[in-house]
Amino acid sequence: MALWQGKSKRKSTGGRRVSCRGKRKFEISREKQFTKIGAQSLKEYRGMGGTTKIGMLTAEYANVVDKKDNKIQKAKILNVTVNPADPNYVQRNIINKGARITTEFGDAIVTSRPGQDGAINAVLIQN
Repeated sequence: MALWQGKSKRKSTGGRRVSCRGKRKFEISREKQFTKIGAQSLKEYRGMGGTTKIGMLTAEYANVVDKKDNKIQKAKILNVTVNPADPNYVQRNIINKGARITTEFGDAIVTSRPGQDGAINAVLIQN
């Protein structure tokens, strides 16, 4: 099913908007590809104007920042503990921005958008 990103047929007041044209191909967004835990795999997407965007389909490691000594380390992702976007994402181990993941060094919050950036960056939570 295609996701359409054009204007709504209704105004913000609730009135009907008269369309001056039909739908356009560039108004269709791509299907959602969720980032899960597993051996790393990336997918390249074509954007408008021929630009490319790299999305992460599965990830094994995250770049974790420790705020105490300001060091960045590569840590293995063990599982997803909390995901404020959708509680169902925790059961499916889906990683997106704001998700809390368990790593080798402890719990961390994801600060990047893996489906858009192609990498997982996270900050360790101080206990």
